Amino acid sequence: MAIFTKNNIAPSTQLAFDFPRAKEKDRNFHLGGKSFYFFDFDDNVVYLTTPIVIFNKDDGSELFLSSSEFAKNNKLIGKDGPYKDFYMDFNDDDGSFRNFRDQDLSIGQRITGKRQSFIKDIEKALDNADHIWKAPSWNHFYHATYNQRPVSIITARGHQAETIKAGIDKMVEHGHLPNTPNFHTIYPVSNPMIRQRLGGKTENYSVPELKYRAIIESVEKAISQYGYSDFHRFGMSDDDPGNIDLITDSMIELKSKFPRMSFFVIQTYENGFEKREILEHEVKTIISKSESKLDQISLFM
Repeated sequence: MAIFTKNNIAPSTQLAFDFPRAKEKDRNFHLGGKSFYFFDFDDNVVYLTTPIVIFNKDDGSELFLSSSEFAKNNKLIGKDGPYKDFYMDFNDDDGSFRNFRDQDLSIGQRITGKRQSFIKDIEKALDNADHIWKAPSWNHFYHATYNQRPVSIITARGHQAETIKAGIDKMVEHGHLPNTPNFHTIYPVSNPMIRQRLGGKTENYSVPELKYRAIIESVEKAISQYGYSDFHRFGMSDDDPGNIDLITDSMIELKSKFPRMSFFVIQTYENGFEKREILEHEVKTIISKSESKLDQISLFM
């Protein structure tokens, strides 16, 4: 497996460079604009083996589903199909998504090297060949990281933001990223504190609704931090069709508020992606999933 060298040569497999890469300025740098990259993480940037747990209605026995299996079948669990006799438990400590949450590790556990599940799952993924764990937006994520674009992680996971950073740092340590991303915001929207901040104490918002609010906040924070420019560009990539509609709605709302800025939604698939630009009166598909994965590099440059 190829790794980065001091010359910042990119890894092989999905995207290979045989020469040191010059860092590229933002597409609208000369006009005072910046490009902001928002990413869902699982099955979009990286394939991880973190399981979702569902429970048998009769005896409570557990069945473990991959994130892709869950995405395909979650609306039918307990109702129809192969998982009609199962149910989901939303308790953070021992329920269906317990592996997508941080454990409350004691000082002793930390001293003896016990780590959060997200970090362990990243390390497990990195033991495999690149093509196994690099998801459709990996090259895009690498490009944004290498060029120090402001990066946001907006994920359904419920870890602490520091855990997300620590997991991504493992990719730097293993040579798959040349440096730590220039993190703009991190929203693990199922984290209780993040949920409360985005949705309030009493509102029971879904993950897509929470992502909607996280995108709005991230754009508003970008304008507050970097200043307003008609030439800022924002894009969010996600693989889950259940999220895409509300992600698009969030970008439509932002376009109505900031009509001169550019907003994009990238829906990734196992074999490619589709990029849509949010215009004032329409949502226009500008790159179809039949395009090469390498073409993602030009999405917001």
